[in-house]
Amino acid sequence: MKNTPTFIDLFCGCGGFSLGLERAGFKGLAAIDFNPEAVQVFQANFRKIPHILEKDLTKFSPDDLAALIGTNRVDLIVGGPPCQGFSTARQVDGANHGARLMEDPRRHLYKEFLRHVEFFQPKVFVMENVLGIRSASGGQYFTNVQAEARKLGYRVHAQIEECVKLGVPQKRRRQLFIGTREDLPGYFYPKLKLPNRAIADATLWEAIGDLPLLKAGEGEESRDYDISRRVGKISSRAYQYLTQVLQVDKAAKLTAHRARPHSARDLGDFLKLKEGENSGEAIKRGVEFDFPYDKTTFKDRYTRQHRHRPCSTIVAHLAKDGLMFIHPTQNRTLTPREASRVQSFPDWFLFPIARTHQFRVIGNAVPPLVAEAVGTAVKCFLNQSMKHQKQIKFDLSPLPCSEKEAVRWLVPMLDLDSRALKEVPIKDFKKAWYSISFLFMGLHPDSALEHGKEVSYDNEDYSVVSKEEPRLINPRYVQSGWPVVLARIAKEAWRRYEKGFLVEEEFYCSDAQMAGACFRNPELLKVLSDNRQSVA
Repeated sequence: MKNTPTFIDLFCGCGGFSLGLERAGFKGLAAIDFNPEAVQVFQANFRKIPHILEKDLTKFSPDDLAALIGTNRVDLIVGGPPCQGFSTARQVDGANHGARLMEDPRRHLYKEFLRHVEFFQPKVFVMENVLGIRSASGGQYFTNVQAEARKLGYRVHAQIEECVKLGVPQKRRRQLFIGTREDLPGYFYPKLKLPNRAIADATLWEAIGDLPLLKAGEGEESRDYDISRRVGKISSRAYQYLTQVLQVDKAAKLTAHRARPHSARDLGDFLKLKEGENSGEAIKRGVEFDFPYDKTTFKDRYTRQHRHRPCSTIVAHLAKDGLMFIHPTQNRTLTPREASRVQSFPDWFLFPIARTHQFRVIGNAVPPLVAEAVGTAVKCFLNQSMKHQKQIKFDLSPLPCSEKEAVRWLVPMLDLDSRALKEVPIKDFKKAWYSISFLFMGLHPDSALEHGKEVSYDNEDYSVVSKEEPRLINPRYVQSGWPVVLARIAKEAWRRYEKGFLVEEEFYCSDAQMAGACFRNPELLKVLSDNRQSVA
């Protein structure tokens, strides 16, 4: 389709992000990763993406990519720079900012992602990572990603996603950085919606309970499997997950359902665990394991998953031994197909690589259901932004008509403490809150409270704003970009929004943002003036 939005997938892995975006209606232009096994899996599953490249992005430049795909419209760039450098599972030297982690070169790969954003200027970018990026090096990287993206002309905010709320049956939590180009009116609403195909609060058993029984070391890489023979033994929720998310009817064969072998000692220890219990909990109730252990380090060596809860987070080091992913009812660890189902990959998705690599690429992937939710939200933003540009219409009032007026509405609020701000009449508060969006199109309301501690002084000249009230320019929080003097107002806006005193359209005031754009464009200024007269 002519207007199908397009995307580039950087650090694409085996294709979880791309699959979700395709399901959301996007067209892939290119996908790049340096891992040969991940690229092999990607190539086996994506026939419509023209350029699937095994490249090192520190050496493969945006110019190189442009030579293949051209420099035409790229609506979205997504990617998950390798997260091992930020993972809290790798803490050394006593914390997540020890010397060895500080020197991990993977921590700087976000710069390669932003280098492509700068070159292609997509309308939106979404970068995914582990929560450890928030604390790594005292929050340095968490701040840098946002600050550097804003310098490229993007309105940025960071949000944490709990994957189980988006239909993924695991306790996976991920950090998203979402940037929208400043020249595009509108705000990206942070709340992602459960995809239509998904079920809320999915459990492990709803994802894997239909699969054939296996003993440790058993299974085939490919076998016949008729889901219809199991329909009477599964719940309606499980049936929806199997048919809509996993699309079992589209899989010619059941693949990658092979259980790894385990030692007799491990298998004996597995049997001592209750469903949903880890080794530390078992020790507390008097269990003695055959594996030699230290009580302080052995607490989660073994974990038997629970059928009726989300699975533990599927991770890449599942490739090592899988002892934290013991099947809830069978005496073995999860198979690659079971792990991929927990990640929300459909059964037709192939993993034509060795089992160890299967586990690794599955654990590193973005769950397709999460990517689908992201893609749906991005499409909504793009559609709303286009609507704003085609039909300039303001539904909210009062909106300032000039920078000087916006500053005048804001100034009385700057010296009020939190208690005094609560007493400001709603009409006057709205005037001040809308003035912020009018003056600062590059700020996102969701970044206001999570601003960090570091401040800087911006030398940019905002003419009227800096002359009328210098505090509106400096100092600013480096992480969020918000002027320090506006922090209390933003906090009060959040309070009123959560209490229902501001509705969503008022809190995310795209009208005020668009009014600011009109003011800066003489051709559109008359629209703003006409709007003021119509509501007067």
